[in-house]
Amino acid sequence: MFTGIITAVGTIDEARNLAAGLELTVQSPDRDLQLGESIAVDGACLTVQAVTSGGFEVHVVRTSLERTGFGDYAPGRRVNLERALRIGERLGGHLVQGHVDGLGRIERVERNHDARVLNIRVPSPVGRLSVPLGSITVDGVSLTVNAKPEPDVVQISLVPFTLQHTTLVEREVGDRVHLEADTIARYLAALLAEGRDPRT
Repeated sequence: MFTGIITAVGTIDEARNLAAGLELTVQSPDRDLQLGESIAVDGACLTVQAVTSGGFEVHVVRTSLERTGFGDYAPGRRVNLERALRIGERLGGHLVQGHVDGLGRIERVERNHDARVLNIRVPSPVGRLSVPLGSITVDGVSLTVNAKPEPDVVQISLVPFTLQHTTLVEREVGDRVHLEADTIARYLAALLAEGRDPRT
């Protein structure tokens, strides 16, 4: 479980295509990573399979490649990192599972005073679960839905701190981003689809 509060920005050092998926070597400032621990890389929960002198190595399985943009990641790309939440820590963002629901595409970027506003076209299932002032995760970052210009377009506003401490400052029109809909909304939608009363 994660919170969407980015703890570090890493860099892809190597990307190796395998028959069974993809292996990524990531440079990271964290120096106390443990084998087998979970880490969110651009919002996708992955397992540390090796610790290197400058970071860590993870394996991305085929099913994850189908839902993410990792297949296009190349050496030098910066990525948002978050280590798993410890019980008792502050929940600064929102509950994030690290399960990427799909890819969004940035359609518009504009400045609004000191904020950077992005319009992102999202898959319809994510659009249905996104509401103004609700939560959404973009490349691992916990954000608030500022508005919905269209049913499948989500607008987010990036404050200076987020721009300084995540890779979202680098995203431009046409770029794809990892998306995770709000976990609570996902469960409620599943219960209602089954015709069950979520209060029971």
